[in-house]
Amino acid sequence: MLREETVFGPIFSRRLGSSLGINLLPQKGKICNFDCVYCECGWNADGLGDTKLPSARDVQEALEAKLQQCAAQGTPIDSITFSGDGEPTLNPEFPQIIEITLSLRDRYYPAAQVSVLSNATRCGMPGIFEALCKVDNPILKLDAPTDWEVALVNRPSGEYHVASVVRDLKRFQGQFVLQTMFLRGPSWESGQWVEAWMDIVREVKPREVMVYTIDRETPMRGLRKYTAEEMRTLVQPLLNEGFHIQIKG
Repeated sequence: MLREETVFGPIFSRRLGSSLGINLLPQKGKICNFDCVYCECGWNADGLGDTKLPSARDVQEALEAKLQQCAAQGTPIDSITFSGDGEPTLNPEFPQIIEITLSLRDRYYPAAQVSVLSNATRCGMPGIFEALCKVDNPILKLDAPTDWEVALVNRPSGEYHVASVVRDLKRFQGQFVLQTMFLRGPSWESGQWVEAWMDIVREVKPREVMVYTIDRETPMRGLRKYTAEEMRTLVQPLLNEGFHIQIKG
């Protein structure tokens, strides 16, 4: 399900309400340093037909035009969300684009939040970290507690270490949202996996945790979802400890 516009929607998001999307990646392709087994955009190899990234100027023109249109029509927007066809922080002008987006949000929809869905692999990079700290909702992914489990679920390109991501997440001092996909499978269903993941949550102390499961067709066949009730049971110890957890089945 590729987004063929730089600015699209608004669409209804299970997690963010009326969400106006921004795609910082190719309009007819996909660029990501993850190749997740559940990605609604499909495998990376299937999205190589277009590699042109929108510039900061492209985003500014498209976003301002859409915000003007939505404001004139009285269309509600709860969140302006970076959620395109891959990892948004791979766009080299990401920090500049965040500044532009915040300025336009303040002008047209000051009550809307700015959200970024990221796999957290580039949080440690200068410019990226600072930009993520400026948005209302830096929503940062950690789907598994060990490197080998991340290799199964997210299939990262290049070097990836959970310990490095945890270190970068701690720099936010709790001012971020942790996002985790729950899938059924031999490793994910083990009590050991859940316990190790909960220990990471306790260490990084996010202001909110989003746990969710598959909702659309996935590139890997045979993936099985949890119900909201089952996920609530799995995270109940964290709920008992006072963590704010949003659960979407």
